[in-house]
Amino acid sequence: MIEKQQTRFQRGNFVVADIDKALTFYEGVLGFEVTFRKGHNPDSYSIRVFEIPDGAELDFVILSLPGQPRVMALSGIKNVPLDQVPYPRRSAIVLDVADPDKVMSESRALGLKVYEEGRLQTHDGRTGREIGIADFDDNLIVIYIIPDTQS
Repeated sequence: MIEKQQTRFQRGNFVVADIDKALTFYEGVLGFEVTFRKGHNPDSYSIRVFEIPDGAELDFVILSLPGQPRVMALSGIKNVPLDQVPYPRRSAIVLDVADPDKVMSESRALGLKVYEEGRLQTHDGRTGREIGIADFDDNLIVIYIIPDTQS
């Protein structure tokens, strides 16, 4: 008998106001693919745990990347205003991207906030680039690249 792993990371999830608008960034810029989409379900467990108020409608998508199935989800909440994300931010996703300049340019073209680039220093001494991007709902995405060749 195979013993079940104690904990396995399934996916991250961001709440957004408009999934279709959010997908212009997550699909169009970052390269995620929609693996599954489900419309409003009034019995959804997400309504309780996200404390979604009465009258709201939930839209939900699961996103995948090549070789990385179902690693991200977006929960769209319609018909109620979303409060501004509090600062300091309490969560982010971090993505290793092949072309950060392209991601930054396309993010800016969508009108998203792209933070000033920082120098990344890894735990093992490698250096790279890191850039924060706030999506349409002010969720934080940090992209980075560590060049294959380190001097």
